[in-house]
Amino acid sequence: MADTLKVGDSLPQGITFSYIPYTEENSAVTSCGIPVSYNASKEWADKKVVLFAVPGAFTPGCSARHLPPYIEKLPKIKAAGADLVVCIAYNDAFVMSAWGKANGVKNEILFLNDTDTAFSKKLGWTNGERTARYALIIDNGKIVYAEKEPGREITVSGADAVLAKL
Repeated sequence: MADTLKVGDSLPQGITFSYIPYTEENSAVTSCGIPVSYNASKEWADKKVVLFAVPGAFTPGCSARHLPPYIEKLPKIKAAGADLVVCIAYNDAFVMSAWGKANGVKNEILFLNDTDTAFSKKLGWTNGERTARYALIIDNGKIVYAEKEPGREITVSGADAVLAKL
């Protein structure tokens, strides 16, 4: 893709994801909820957002090594200025919602479906049909940090790396 997003670029209009907002009524992992469209272009225009992408919910690397440090370091990430922490993957909104609930996360981190990996494709960062493993910091609608993992390890997209850039 010739027109990929990069550091210094503004988040384009029309960036949307699908997700299921957490509610007490659908708090059980087996409760589905109703997917809604999330307009990231609008919601993130005046916020500092930490976004990390994983190849798949409930996969060993993502569940054991990528997500837990974000949950653990969430207070530090927020104290460093992040208004919102977002996790995206190619998994549908139902799977992403269940993954958040299975990890004890309510609304502290948004678990969004990168529908058809449309957003990841704008970055040029996919792994076949899945999202690649990467992290972004978006500050008032502008991408100020963007790093894709060069290999299978979690380095530049991990919570510590992102926290160091806030």
